Amino acid sequence: MSKNDFDSGELNYLNTLAAGLVHEIKNPLNSISINLQLLNEDLQDRNSAKDAKMSSRVQLLQKEVCRLDSILSDFLRFAKRPVLHFEECDINGIIESVLDFIGPEAMQNSIRVLKSFDTKLSKCNLDSSAIKQALLNVILNAQQAMPNGGELIVRTYQNGENVFIDITDTGVGIQKDKIDKIFQVYFSTKKTGTGLGLPTAKRIIEENKGTIDIRSEDGKGSSFLIKLPVSKSKEK
Repeated sequence: MSKNDFDSGELNYLNTLAAGLVHEIKNPLNSISINLQLLNEDLQDRNSAKDAKMSSRVQLLQKEVCRLDSILSDFLRFAKRPVLHFEECDINGIIESVLDFIGPEAMQNSIRVLKSFDTKLSKCNLDSSAIKQALLNVILNAQQAMPNGGELIVRTYQNGENVFIDITDTGVGIQKDKIDKIFQVYFSTKKTGTGLGLPTAKRIIEENKGTIDIRSEDGKGSSFLIKLPVSKSKEK
């Protein structure tokens, strides 16, 4: 059965089913995490070599539980189809709030954030919360591409009836044969990636009537270009 054979009602049902399944898995996973934490605390109160070895294994299990929880959270964000609430938004303000949020982590990872905003941008009719999530996903992807530090360059400008957001990193870049797959679900160039961050960002941007494109060179960094239409009521 092709994707076109599903109507919107069936797709919504599948999304609801998937979201329910994720919640059913996350609940016991949370209990496992709490019990592992308590067990590790008990083991650390002891001093034998055997207990230290057991504590190390428990910590490894804790990391795996956290990884699974992160995968489920990413899947839930991808599967959910929330009702969008459109409003006239200041793109520069939205980006600033995202950069403020990731700022401490960027500094900790020796990443310098450079901004160049067009202060005369027209407003866009968007769901601000959804766009923040999309921008966060793209920017976190850029950060992860710079494990040894680098520069994150964020630029905005307007061309006619569209506002553009250019997010560039000086990271590891993407090989040519992988660029076409970068927005595919569960495809990731990182060992710890879930492969859902960028597909989720792409879907959100397209639901807001925008587009996202990537330019990248292996070993020299990547640049994501997001295009969003300006609000019709503000066009001149």
